[in-house]
Amino acid sequence: MRAALARLVVVVMLVAAGNTMAGLFDDEEARQQIADLKKQVGELHRAMDARVVSLETALRAQGLIDLLNQVEALKSDLSKLRGQIEVTSYEIEQAQKRQRDLYVDLDTRLRKLETVPQEPAQAPGAAVDPNTPPPLPPTISPNVAATPMPKLPPSGNTRTVAEAAVSSEQQAYDAASEQFRAGKYPEALAQFQAFLKTFPKSPLAPSAQYWVGNAYYAQRDFAAAIAAQRALIRGFPDSQKAPDALLNIASAQTEQGDAAAARKTLEELLARYPQAEAADKARKRLAGAR
Repeated sequence: MRAALARLVVVVMLVAAGNTMAGLFDDEEARQQIADLKKQVGELHRAMDARVVSLETALRAQGLIDLLNQVEALKSDLSKLRGQIEVTSYEIEQAQKRQRDLYVDLDTRLRKLETVPQEPAQAPGAAVDPNTPPPLPPTISPNVAATPMPKLPPSGNTRTVAEAAVSSEQQAYDAASEQFRAGKYPEALAQFQAFLKTFPKSPLAPSAQYWVGNAYYAQRDFAAAIAAQRALIRGFPDSQKAPDALLNIASAQTEQGDAAAARKTLEELLARYPQAEAADKARKRLAGAR
């Protein structure tokens, strides 16, 4: 009986041990599977990280490409704007040149009208024969009048000394004006200065002094331009050119970067010549500077 019980106990123990070993083997396999899963998950994580980095790099590269494209587009637009600015600057320069030419031509015509000698007044309806000699003065006797006189050319071709002087002045002034219109500012400057030395009392002297200042301005010698226009205002304060001279002084001061001095000059123009055409321009400039 005891032997049977002992064999039973041994069998039970063997079964339990087998079950235990089987359980041990099952746990080891499960752990192996878990380890394999963890390994696969790790590899998936690494693959995902690599793909994310690759995508980020691609996006950054795409962003740089877009930025470069935008920069190139901006450069192209800037180049077009520069071209447009150059064209506009050229058109403005040509318009200013045409305006100067028109102004010089108008000034020349006005000066010609101002310097035309006045003809003596004649009786209404009186017909004058150009070949008829003028009447003798009362102090000349008829006997002296009978003496043959030198033959004179027709009166239409006769010029007095005063007329010849006026013509010489006008020719010198016109020659200097032509140089200015042609854009030959140094030559125009020299000829206008020579005119002022030769004809300091000429009615054209204020205009010549004005164009001396303009010739300096055209050569961007703004200090000399200001001095020349100031000389005009001192020497000919009642000239029609005096207001324009002040306006040009303000322009030269603006070019020098002295806005305060330019404003003061414009105010001086309004105070001294409020009715002049240049005064209207001065008001517009002052209004625009506010």
